[in-house]
This record gives sequence, C-alpha cells and structure tokens, in this order.
Amino acid sequence: MTGARPPAAALADLGVRAGSTLLVHASLRRTGLSAAAVLSALRDALGPDGTLVVPAFTAGNSDTSPAYREHTRNMTVRQLALHRDSMPPFDPTHTPSQGMGLLAETVRCERDAVRSAHPQTSFAAVGVRAAELLAGHAGDCHLGEHSPLARLYAADARVLLIGVGYEVCSALHLAEYRISGAPWREYRCVVLRDGARRWISFKDVDLDDSDFGALGTAFEAHDATLPVPVVRRGRLGLASARLVPLRAAVDFATGWLTGNRHPRRATNHSQIAADFLH
Repeated sequence: MTGARPPAAALADLGVRAGSTLLVHASLRRTGLSAAAVLSALRDALGPDGTLVVPAFTAGNSDTSPAYREHTRNMTVRQLALHRDSMPPFDPTHTPSQGMGLLAETVRCERDAVRSAHPQTSFAAVGVRAAELLAGHAGDCHLGEHSPLARLYAADARVLLIGVGYEVCSALHLAEYRISGAPWREYRCVVLRDGARRWISFKDVDLDDSDFGALGTAFEAHDATLPVPVVRRGRLGLASARLVPLRAAVDFATGWLTGNRHPRRATNHSQIAADFLH
C-alpha cells in the first residue's frame, strides 16, 4: 500500500499503548487492510496486558425496531407470523454480530474471545480484562450503568474510531443514561433459553444517536481549546482514525446532551446503532 504507514506504526503514532483498553469501531473497507492485519496489529500494540473490545450488536431478533417495522410493513397476517417464527433467537455463543463490520465479527470469533450477555447490544472482547469488563451485562440495560460501557468508563478506556465518525460511537450512549428526563420505551426480542425460543420484553432508555455527529463536532471543537488536546488523530491504512478518551467523551456528552436535547416522548428517532437495533 503505497505511502501508508504499517499498521503497527500507525497505531503507535495514534497513541495506542501496551496494556491499555480499547473500544474499537471500524470500517475496514476504508482502510484497504484486511481484518486479520488490523486485528494482529491491535493485539500486538496492546500487548499481553491490554484488552480489545468491539460492539457485537444483533439486530435480527427484535420486533420492536424501526428496521423490523419497515421490513414487515406490507406483510399479511400469515406472512408476519411466519416471519416472526423464523427470526433467529440470540445465542451468545453462536449468533453473529450484525452490521458492526468485519473487524468486530473477527474479534468475536477469536478462540479467546468473551462476549457479554445482552441479547441486542452485546460486546465482544479479547485480552487480559475481557471477562471482567464484559461480566454482568444486565438484560434490561442496553448501554448504561449495568453494561460494559460503564466498566470501560471506570477503566479509563480509549475509543478508537477507524474510518468512521462519532455517529457510530456507542460509548456516547452511556451519556444518555446520565442525563435527567431521558425517555424510556419497551423493547422486545427473541432469545434462546434452555434450548427453546423465548420472547422477552423490557423497558430501557429510548436510545437516540441522531445527534451524535453534531455532538462529536462540538466535542472536538471543545478539545481544540484545551491546553493539551486529548483527541489524537492519524491514519490507519487509507482511512482517517481518532483515538479518544472514553471518559472525556462521555463527560462532555452528558453536559452537551443536557443543554441541547429537548424533552421528547419515547419514539424511534435513532439512526445507526439504535435505529437498526432495537
């Protein structure tokens, strides 16, 4: 790849350090690199004491998502019943991630990978702290205080965005749980329990990432005013990349959302993670 830094050198330039914890969102097609090459470079950069986390979300098991409603909107009653019966139940061991990209799915399939238990917004991880960070993901908490995001916040993790923007930065959803008056709604999905399909429902924050792009722009404008900016920018292969302290991003997002979101009823405004997922 003419002119591109080797992946290991590019990650070092970005500030990825041995022993750290990374939450990675990536569009590999924009890098021109293979999933194996990027994963190998990440694991080498993090070393034996580091941890790599990726989203392993699953969209295809929910009948309360905008995607489901759009897909089934012209179905007859019989067609709808057949479709619901054919929807794959979530099995943390075997269900592939959906729409999260090839790197995320490659991590999930690693022999030493751990996956959290949420049937819609699970995470996968490899590394020394994988089991610790992904344990106890409550079934009624997509991306809040009882999810891996809260543990990543406490662990002072970094978010690495490769070829993608803040629009897909799942860590920002943690801020939605930390603002007052966030709307809630009901979610429903099918899971595998004791070898049988079972539909479950729960109430949780009405996730909305429709303004995450604007939030990211505001965060980087704020970061540029700091004596020592915390966002590191570079390239990985042919793609732009950012290394962002998760805690700084979530803290800024909590204040920004408080000041910029107007009260709304629980609806389906979300676009990327939430729109396709729930």
